[in-house]
Amino acid sequence: MIKILNERKFTVKGINLNAALKAIKLIALDVDGVLTDGRIGYSGSGDEIKFFDVKDGSGITMLRRAGLAVGIISGRKSKANQTRAAELKLDFLVENCWTKWEALKAIAQERGISTDECLYIGDDMIDGQTLANAGIGVAVGDASPEVTPYADVQTQAFGGRGAIREVSEWLLKAQDKWELQLKHYHLLEN
Repeated sequence: MIKILNERKFTVKGINLNAALKAIKLIALDVDGVLTDGRIGYSGSGDEIKFFDVKDGSGITMLRRAGLAVGIISGRKSKANQTRAAELKLDFLVENCWTKWEALKAIAQERGISTDECLYIGDDMIDGQTLANAGIGVAVGDASPEVTPYADVQTQAFGGRGAIREVSEWLLKAQDKWELQLKHYHLLEN
């Protein structure tokens, strides 16, 4: 269940959180600590190993099926990031990025949308500026305590453990697109 941390950003703009949710067109994700639990392993040959939650992948697929753009902005470059982005057919992948807010602004501008129409999910200090300035900033359940004051909401689920799926369902329901997903999976009559 999503926990509201701060609605001031929205009231200053004369809207509420629900109106902000309905305006979202793009979701940008951090990787380590958001799409994964933050741990990195290495094989005997030195290849990096990361573990991704299948339910998070399903949530991303549902977001894309609903017409929303989804992509990654990561501080690290990794073959695992690239493989996962390709597998999920993500709309963008930005790696080696230490100025994530600048990257998100550029992505929004390229797509002809406002940063108010962007939702960003992060977990650590490198994400703070982006969480504070994106249309909606989401901290995962186990986000660094230094960064949560910059987020608007926080997931109950931890990074790499269903946080993306939690946000996906919340956003799709707010945008009245959840029933389409249920119909896609034949869980609701057409």
